[in-house]
Amino acid sequence: MNIKELGYKDTKFVSGHRACAGCGFPQIVRTILNSTDKRVVVANATGCLEVVSTIYPFSSWKVPYMHSVFGNASSTISGIESAYKVLKKKNKIKNDIKFLAIMGDGGCSDIGLQSLSGALERGHECVYVQYANGAYQNTGVQRSSETPLLSNTTTTPVGKVHRGKEEMKKDIVKIVAAHNIPYIAQASMAFPEDLSEKAKKAFETKGPSFINVIQPCVPGWKIDTSINIKLSRLAVETGAWPLFEIENGKFKLNYVPEKLKPVKEYLKLQGRFKHLNNKEIERIQKIVNKEWEYLKKGDFWGAREY
Repeated sequence: MNIKELGYKDTKFVSGHRACAGCGFPQIVRTILNSTDKRVVVANATGCLEVVSTIYPFSSWKVPYMHSVFGNASSTISGIESAYKVLKKKNKIKNDIKFLAIMGDGGCSDIGLQSLSGALERGHECVYVQYANGAYQNTGVQRSSETPLLSNTTTTPVGKVHRGKEEMKKDIVKIVAAHNIPYIAQASMAFPEDLSEKAKKAFETKGPSFINVIQPCVPGWKIDTSINIKLSRLAVETGAWPLFEIENGKFKLNYVPEKLKPVKEYLKLQGRFKHLNNKEIERIQKIVNKEWEYLKKGDFWGAREY
């Protein structure tokens, strides 16, 4: 679906929410929901998206929506999908309905990992989406397992001894891929047509599907409110956030620039990385380059050197 077609569709996530100026997940949610004409039921884990979109007695959701606790959005949506299958079998429901769980880092990769893993292993026909903003942003920018190397957060502060988060970022996509599900994708809001096409494929998949979408956080990343899309694009153009999909085990890079931009261009716009020295930037660049070389060869599982 092209950008004009997306723009003319009735939105299923409306304005009036309390998201920060410059936040990207309203666009992410609208794009994903508008990528199918089927009815969609949503389960949403506790987090930024839930807090800003469902302040009682108001809601930005124009689809059936259930707020789950932090760690069980995947279980919640799989339970709803199971109930639907029973009712459909008894001819009590005639319509085709799709099911979407949407979560931040904590609700997907950390607290929600067991729930997600169980749902994927059971094979529920649901779409699972992580909007990856790289920390527990809603509760004060604490580090998560998805926080990138050397990021400054409130629980990994930069000081004389420590240089931010000293552990590598968890690779949730590889964990998901190990469940051998039929469709997996990584996307960016700076490429909305790509995201929409991936969401459409995910909704049409027979079985579980997973989409990982980058979501720059204005207060957490310490960025200007105007550069969300710019950063989302730079993440892709530097190789820090490759666009790819895995369909039935077959890996495909969706965007290959002629030459990657230096990762410094992506890092320098973020206050969470302002402490980095040249040696640390070179370390990150080396990691990005190594990863990119494997992916260009189609080697999703290749060994990494950190």
